[in-house]
Amino acid sequence: MSAVPGALPISRSSDLLDRRTGAIVFLAFAAAYFCSALVRAINATLSPVLTQDFSLHARDLGLLAGGYFLGFAAVQLPMGKWLDSYGPKRVSVCFLAVAVMGCLAFSVATTFTGLLVARILVGVGVSACLMAPMTGYRRWFDAPSQLRANSWMLMTGSLGMLASTLPVQWLLPLMGWRPLFWILAALILLAIAAIAWLAPTWQLPGKSADAQPASTYAEVWRSRYFRKLLPLAVFNYGGMVAIQTLWATPWMIRVAGYTPLEAATGLFYLNATMLVTFWSWGMVNPWLARNGFSADRLMGWGMPLSLLVLAANIWGGASTGWLGWAVFCMASSVLGLAQSSIGLAFRPALAGRALSAYNLGIFGGVFVVQWGLGLLIDAFAGLGWGTVASFQGAMAVFLCCCIASYAYFVSVTADNSPQ
Repeated sequence: MSAVPGALPISRSSDLLDRRTGAIVFLAFAAAYFCSALVRAINATLSPVLTQDFSLHARDLGLLAGGYFLGFAAVQLPMGKWLDSYGPKRVSVCFLAVAVMGCLAFSVATTFTGLLVARILVGVGVSACLMAPMTGYRRWFDAPSQLRANSWMLMTGSLGMLASTLPVQWLLPLMGWRPLFWILAALILLAIAAIAWLAPTWQLPGKSADAQPASTYAEVWRSRYFRKLLPLAVFNYGGMVAIQTLWATPWMIRVAGYTPLEAATGLFYLNATMLVTFWSWGMVNPWLARNGFSADRLMGWGMPLSLLVLAANIWGGASTGWLGWAVFCMASSVLGLAQSSIGLAFRPALAGRALSAYNLGIFGGVFVVQWGLGLLIDAFAGLGWGTVASFQGAMAVFLCCCIASYAYFVSVTADNSPQ
């Protein structure tokens, strides 16, 4: 394989990277995912300001936050094909350029429609920030290293969400919310430069035995194991992200009585908890894999705890603050293992499609839950329910969907789950 100036070399005998090169490549992609998570979660901190400036209802707020995930989900299937064909570097650089344009458009928007269109553009632009490196890790790292790297990518995402809380809240009085998106655009440009310079060159289809036979999405959809995990991706994992990136903040303000600063502080603690949680998963995952603790087994044990915490949070109502939602997200973090499991369940030439199709389920679910909770809250309020009862009713519907997804997961036996 010919070398490209600035690209780190891959061994001619194997695509596996040595430890030092792997760490450098990880950091380049982690920088992009940090920006992706920051711009994904920033709406939660900005929600009080945007609600005031644009006179938003709960359904509008849910649609605006969900617009990111709508754009994100819309390009997952073609992106998976492009990742398998052209590799993480080329796809990431092209998509991230769209994210820069979306950030700049958001910063100058004067109407709700303008905000929504810009938000969708941002979602499209950062849609490869996790799937691109995971596709590369499938080829560049051995299995235990993949599990660790994938968990630490999620940890990097938690760091980005952490940056979207108190730091953003502190900067708002100094510069307002619009210049924050100029800074985000500049950070994404730096990430583009790092990936373009440091990421390995991808071997094109037809030059490797791994590219045969031809890969299609039909092979992914036919997988019983993939279908077994998909409802968990949509409701349980997607719902956890929807709460973490939006609805935890309105709950803290409108149900628990927090001030905007107290809510931002609570969200900071929540995301710090998730950062430590995903770091811990990265540390223990190789040991768990060596000792026969499969992702399916761990998810089977962990999800009932998540459902119990969610039920307790709903029951607690006004007494449920940031800690309750932090425990819920922490208990749901076990679902992060499914992404590594999906990647390992398919051959490397199909990894991009499999991971992107699964990611489509997650972020399609985030959009549905974010907007759906807003619609339900407004609908229950229209029936004369109080604020606390409206939020509880909406979350109760979400809980029922999560229970049904878990029931389907435990009822299906799949033969091709990774060992």
